[in-house]
Amino acid sequence: MRLPGWFAERAEPAPPETELRVSTLELFFDLVFVFTVTQLTRLVADGIQNGAPLQGALQALLVFGAIWWMYAGYAWLTNAIPPVRSARRVLILLGMAGFMIVALAIPTAFDGGGAAFAIGYLLLILVHAALYLQATAAISRVIPFNLGGVALIGAASLLGPPYDHLLWGAAVLLLWGSPYFIGQKGFELKAGHIVERHGLLVIVALGESIVALGIGAEGLPVGFALGLTAVLGLALAAGLWWVYFGGDDETRAEHALAGSEPVRRTRLVLGAYFYAHIPMLLGIVAVAAGVKKAIGHPVDPLKLSAAVTLAAGVTLFLAGSAWFRRVLGITGNRLRAAGAAAAPVTVAFGLWSALAQLTVLVALVVAVVVLGRRPAAAPQPAPQPAPPRSGTL
Repeated sequence: MRLPGWFAERAEPAPPETELRVSTLELFFDLVFVFTVTQLTRLVADGIQNGAPLQGALQALLVFGAIWWMYAGYAWLTNAIPPVRSARRVLILLGMAGFMIVALAIPTAFDGGGAAFAIGYLLLILVHAALYLQATAAISRVIPFNLGGVALIGAASLLGPPYDHLLWGAAVLLLWGSPYFIGQKGFELKAGHIVERHGLLVIVALGESIVALGIGAEGLPVGFALGLTAVLGLALAAGLWWVYFGGDDETRAEHALAGSEPVRRTRLVLGAYFYAHIPMLLGIVAVAAGVKKAIGHPVDPLKLSAAVTLAAGVTLFLAGSAWFRRVLGITGNRLRAAGAAAAPVTVAFGLWSALAQLTVLVALVVAVVVLGRRPAAAPQPAPQPAPPRSGTL
């Protein structure tokens, strides 16, 4: 596929793995995408506020499933076609406009805003296809699935409840299931770029969770309890950062990907950077929504739904981290799994006080980080056989 006129610049192959790094335009793109993700916090928080936390969580999950698929598509796109020319940059910016429309439509995606979401999503698909087809024909196999997904989302906006949730679910299943129908051949992914791009995304998402904390404290007097809650919220985000970035996981992940042949590398990227990052990003969203509710009344008991959301966020992030490391063959995940299993216990503290639950969650994440960094005991040398005695037997 070629675009007419000025946009018909031929897409050159990406530079070697060791030279391809994330561009500032990609980071700019990620900022817009993370704004889209933070809109999910509103769905979760509104569900808690309106007494329908499960509905809010389900809607956030369905919307995230659709937008995460297209984010991954753009991450793979710039991995193959770096945005180094003006035409490509303009098209990437146009894709950002699609994400902005999607983001603005998220709060009402199940209440009259589904059509706007579908229009923004269709723009994302068309820009993505136009750019990617210049580099590889492999993407042509996924285009029908993308168009089918946006058609289902558009139909959901027309039919409304109770069919809208079912159609959204069908769209997500269609999108996520497409790799198993189209195969993983034809994608020459650069390991270093994939690792760096997703690491930067996690950093931006954690930063936006701090912004959500500030929004929750807007207009409130800054007393001791509010200040302590804010610091604990920051400490919890910092602990999650340390879980992801505190060791040498990025280096080990890059080595694992770089040492794999192309098809296996594609499967590893799907497992570690698409599927395993889902609970981590959803965990950040849930933590942000829970802290946003906690900071308004820090010494009061949390609603059950808010306490569960806060604990579930930590559980999801730690479980996703363990999953990510396991896919890439990184050992030492028992502490992460244990921390994920222990986080729900903190709900009991939240029903007593928001501050108490935050304190225990911070202590839990710090314990996972500190105990996980303890050096393993040095193996004892094997006993050496005694030297033969001199003399005769």
